[in-house]
Amino acid sequence: MNRRSLLLATPALLLARPVLAQGGNAGAYPARPVRMVVPWPPGQATDLMARVAGQQVAAQWGQPIIPENKAGAGGMIGSDAVAKAQPDGYTILAASTGPITTAPLVQRTPYDPEKDFAPVAMIGISPYVLTVTNAFPAKTAEEFIKVVKASPGKFTYASSGTGAAAHLITLMWLNRAGLTDTVHVPFQGSGPALTAVMAGQVDFAIDTLAATGPLVRQGGLRAMGISLAAGSELAPDIAPLARLAETPGFDVGAFGGYMMPAGTPAAIIERLAAETEKAMGTAEVKQRMASIGFQAQPRGTADFTAFLKTHREQFRQVIEENKLRVE
Repeated sequence: MNRRSLLLATPALLLARPVLAQGGNAGAYPARPVRMVVPWPPGQATDLMARVAGQQVAAQWGQPIIPENKAGAGGMIGSDAVAKAQPDGYTILAASTGPITTAPLVQRTPYDPEKDFAPVAMIGISPYVLTVTNAFPAKTAEEFIKVVKASPGKFTYASSGTGAAAHLITLMWLNRAGLTDTVHVPFQGSGPALTAVMAGQVDFAIDTLAATGPLVRQGGLRAMGISLAAGSELAPDIAPLARLAETPGFDVGAFGGYMMPAGTPAAIIERLAAETEKAMGTAEVKQRMASIGFQAQPRGTADFTAFLKTHREQFRQVIEENKLRVE
């Protein structure tokens, strides 16, 4: 299914059967349609990820999950709307690294991600790829490090914006590799950033596989390494940056998952978590996730909560090391 048909899919068509309570009585949760707030525009990676999983969950429990795109302020507007929603189980947040992990670390947010949301389930992770212009004077990641180290201050890197996940992940790797004497060139989004790299206006970028993959396949960029320590089944030919002597064990990506307002009953959270895990086990969902460059990595509520703490610490450390703040 292409992006256009995915976006046009009507959740109401997914009604399948009435939901029965454990004792066989009608009226168990959910008893009516569930709203899923996506704090990004239609077609963005988090939007597509959440819709793919949500459509399957809706089919399983027999009530539609209706996406509502509430974009703005780097995902904070929609996230804040969920933080302030009734904790009755009928509002889901399509959560991701930007508004949940990085934004609260670099600026004031109208919500506290640890107090105002209840983690439900992690859906997957977005790998990031080190890419360079075709004219870059290195063919491998090992050569890349040598070339950049040999010319301090010469090389530039693009990102989707100061303090964005791509910027911070790039800084994590550059710090580990000892390549701090490089010049950051921020753009308004991944598209313009990668276009500048292809044009040779900027030397390299570390951005999502979803954004870089098509450009690499078309020959517009060259891939040097991927950010997940185990590599990615979505791009098995791209070696992990973790294998480099300078950055052993490097392992980071941007997550996607479901959260609800704090105070949502535990039984409802458990139900959605179980249905999400079941949905992620279907071949169709896995295939559709892969088609948007998003690697399935389902985690239940406890594992997702633990992941969020580790994830937050990774970003907190790089933000403090580089004294970043977004006004």
